[in-house]
Amino acid sequence: MIDTSKGFTLVRTFEATPEEVWTAWTNPDSVAQWWHPRGTLTPREAVQVDARVGGRYTYTMVNEAVGNKVVTGGVYREVVPFERLAFTWGYPDGDPDDTPIITITLEPVDEGTRMTFDLRGVEGTKGDGSYYDGWQEVLDSLGDFLE
Repeated sequence: MIDTSKGFTLVRTFEATPEEVWTAWTNPDSVAQWWHPRGTLTPREAVQVDARVGGRYTYTMVNEAVGNKVVTGGVYREVVPFERLAFTWGYPDGDPDDTPIITITLEPVDEGTRMTFDLRGVEGTKGDGSYYDGWQEVLDSLGDFLE
């Protein structure tokens, strides 16, 4: 079982509808445009998304400067269109009980959509140069994409 006491929450407000934010998370063409930290890219051919409960996703982040590739994936656990998405986040093969879980919650607000991103199962704090900082950059990329 994952340690749910470990993790962090990030909240962003986007000038986009919940449907647009949802599509960014669930459409492979959209995912390829933003799901990576700065300095990396996600080739479209390396993205697969089956956004249904029990469905799987995979994507590969590529750092072209050094040639590193990181393959990531997981299983969707909860899919409530335009409102909530929960999925494991880790290696694309298998679904061990200790795989971190990401939950995305979308809420319409006057400015557009408030997205709450919650990652459980890993340590993360601002300035860690790892999970927290990496996801901050990824969500920055999502914001850029939604503009």
